[in-house]
Amino acid sequence: MNQKQAGTDAFKLKVMTFNLRTHTANDEGNEWVQRAPWAVETVAAHAPSIFGVQEAYLLMLEDLQQGLPDYRRIGQGRRGAEEDEHCAIFYRSDEFEVLEQGQFWLSETPETVGSLGWDSDYPRICTWGRFRHRSSGEIVRVYNTHFDHIGEAARIEGAKLVGTVMLKHATTYPEDSAVLMGDMNGEPSDQPLRYLRGELPEEGAVPVLEDAYRRLNGASGRTFHDFAGGMEGEPIDYIFAQNPLTVWWSEIDRRHFGGKYPSDHYPLIAELGKS
Repeated sequence: MNQKQAGTDAFKLKVMTFNLRTHTANDEGNEWVQRAPWAVETVAAHAPSIFGVQEAYLLMLEDLQQGLPDYRRIGQGRRGAEEDEHCAIFYRSDEFEVLEQGQFWLSETPETVGSLGWDSDYPRICTWGRFRHRSSGEIVRVYNTHFDHIGEAARIEGAKLVGTVMLKHATTYPEDSAVLMGDMNGEPSDQPLRYLRGELPEEGAVPVLEDAYRRLNGASGRTFHDFAGGMEGEPIDYIFAQNPLTVWWSEIDRRHFGGKYPSDHYPLIAELGKS
């Protein structure tokens, strides 16, 4: 049986994580105004039910919204309200309704807007929402985050904070499924990723999470490519499914448009299922 046909009679959910590369004048030749239609086309080609973006300023979110009118979004900027970069979660409003939503900062004071944590270079956030699947009634919690690119302590402590929040929510809503996605700024062998896969119990409890790369056909290669393309290296963008959801398949989209890319990251797409 083809892996993309597995479980077609059960609840399934296609998700996508996509670091869009922030809007900056430093990207001469790769400005967002040029890349926006390609980003829209890339998302539309996969038609995920839910997708998370990182490094997205408000104008970037608005461009996506205009090009993808079937989607709505949740999430604030990392400095509060609509300020600075967002880890927004987009969802198909014909498939899902939002039951709850929230956001916390990856810091020692997670409820403090704009707070810096540990050795982090920037404020870092995790946006989350509870979504009810309209046709089946299934409820899934989705978490979208972006770990710091400088602070090693910030990455592992941020991962532990995300795991703690997910466990707390799982106690409150034990019947929910859950998904974690984002740019973790770390390779699979790095401590935060090993923690999230449950390989470092000494760092504390974590939900039972399945790494989507376990169901990737072939080598992963890198997901951050700095607008150069290619595969050499390791991924830093991830999707995890929390039991009872499992990963049916995953893929990295390396499409380009005449040698130009919609972002300096490749998006990761996965289909998840619940038997």
